[in-house]
Amino acid sequence: MVTVVNLHLYPQHREQVIDWLWQAFDADNTREFFASVVDSSLRGADLPLTFIALDGDQLVGTVGLWRCDLISRQDLSPWLAALYVDEGWRSRGLGQKLQHFVAEYSRSAGFEQLYLWSTFSGYYERFGWDYIGNALDYPNKSVRLYHQHIAPAR
Repeated sequence: MVTVVNLHLYPQHREQVIDWLWQAFDADNTREFFASVVDSSLRGADLPLTFIALDGDQLVGTVGLWRCDLISRQDLSPWLAALYVDEGWRSRGLGQKLQHFVAEYSRSAGFEQLYLWSTFSGYYERFGWDYIGNALDYPNKSVRLYHQHIAPAR
C-alpha cells in the first residue's frame, strides 16, 4: 500500500528525490537548484513542501507544493510542482494519487486555487485540471498553464 507523506518525516530519501528531480527536470537548472528547494522544505518552510510516495520503505514518487514554479507567472500561487513517479510505478495511478494528495493538502491549508505547468497536453486534463493558456518558461520556452479550483476546508 502506497502512502504519501512529507519528506521531512523521512529525510533519508533526500538524495534520491534531488537526483530524480534533477534528472527529470534539469533543462535549465543545476542539481544544486533542486537541492535548495528540497532543503527549504526540510527546514520547515511554509512553502515549498516536498511530499514523497512510499511503498513500505521504498521511495516510489515525489511531488511538490511550491509558492512559484514559473518566473513569468509569479502572480499565481501555489503550484503543484515537480511531479515524478519512478519508472516501475508508472501507469498505476500513482501520479493521480500524488496530485490528489497535494490538492487535499492545499485545501486543508486554506488555498482556493492550485496551478501547474507542463510541456505536454492530455495528461492533466484527465484529472480535472483546466488548461488556461500558455506562458513562457525561462529562457524562452512556451509551456501550458493549468488551473484547478479547490474549495477550502470548512
